[in-house]
Amino acid sequence: MNNQNMKKLLMGFAIFMMFMLVCTLISKSIYAYRLPMVSTIVPESKYVEHIVEADGIIVAGGEKPVTCLPGLRIDSVQVHVGDRVEEGDVLFRIDLEDLEQLMEEKRDEIAKVSLNIDTILENQEIAQQKRDLELARAREDYDITARLKDTEVGRAAENYVQAEKDMQENGDDEEAADALQRAAYDEADAKAERDEAVKQAGRRVEDALLPDTAASDLEIARLELADLEDSLNALWKIKEGEGVAAAPSSGVVTEIFIGVGDRVPDTAALLISDESLPCQLKVTITKDQKKYISLGDQVTVKLEGQGKELEETIDYLAESKSVPEGFEALINLPENTGVPGVSGTISRSEPGEKYKLCIPPTALYKKDDRYYVYVLKEREGILGEEYYVEEVNVKVLDQNDNWAAIEEGALDQESRIITSSTKEVSKGDVVRWEQ
Repeated sequence: MNNQNMKKLLMGFAIFMMFMLVCTLISKSIYAYRLPMVSTIVPESKYVEHIVEADGIIVAGGEKPVTCLPGLRIDSVQVHVGDRVEEGDVLFRIDLEDLEQLMEEKRDEIAKVSLNIDTILENQEIAQQKRDLELARAREDYDITARLKDTEVGRAAENYVQAEKDMQENGDDEEAADALQRAAYDEADAKAERDEAVKQAGRRVEDALLPDTAASDLEIARLELADLEDSLNALWKIKEGEGVAAAPSSGVVTEIFIGVGDRVPDTAALLISDESLPCQLKVTITKDQKKYISLGDQVTVKLEGQGKELEETIDYLAESKSVPEGFEALINLPENTGVPGVSGTISRSEPGEKYKLCIPPTALYKKDDRYYVYVLKEREGILGEEYYVEEVNVKVLDQNDNWAAIEEGALDQESRIITSSTKEVSKGDVVRWEQ
């Protein structure tokens, strides 16, 4: 092969190699362009601070019930929850027509009970007359029985005396002796009969003297009458006041339990704040927030409409009855501060501990009960050195909105944690690294 041909061959090979290099570069560029672009950070040493913020509403430190005679019909309600009232202000009105009907019913009941009392008294008088008559008859029977039986005993005694004389006159006559013995027996029997008859007559007198069985129906009727008269007098007072139910003191209406057309309950009709006690800020916190707030902790309080922040303490903390897995906290406010119904917020900062490995929460993933992160790794690929994604399980020690503290071991301060990607990535994916 001459030199000319050799030069052509080398030139062709060089052009081929140049073409292959260009194709490789183009292929690699296209391949790399289609890969997801990821950003990374390395773990940092940080304090994981916890800031708790919760909204709430001001409530009265204490409440006073407003009551009215139960059973009355409501004609109108002049206030709403949150309204401020002064002593004597109209809260609600009673239906006067219904009131008059109730009064008439009370009068009818009073008349019935009064009639019942009169009947009981009349029956008692009749019963007393019967007892007096029974006693007089028993005493009369006693006297008659005593006289009759004494007479019979006297006669028997006379017969005995006569029999004794006859025996003395006749000597040992057997017939006289029998007559004397019979006379003695007759006298003894007459005395026994007299004693028994007098005893029975005396017992009948004792029975007639016994008091009648105790009865409570009269006393019950009188008590019922007194209650009815008191109720009627109470209705009269409401009627004289034209059915107005007024505020007993100044305050804010906190709850209303009645409506137009309802009957007044036997409990409170509504509640008014007790202005002798300071207001409270009531807030609800979550189970997670509860980890960083305890009874007696100091919190910053911000009330709606007030520029100045307050530093107060948690005075009450317990599980909420209305919010599942929530907790209710109460903060006593200074005197003359706040109005029931106005909103407010609390905040508290907990410095927390310092951890060696902290990453943004956005770089942390959770599946079931395990946490994991994506770590950027290097390896040799078909086009040379390349980056790929590795999934690493981690244990979270603490976390806030900005940082998550990771237990050492699975990661170190050189680990490149993927924080963002132009496309969704998963374990084993090849990616580009935005350095």
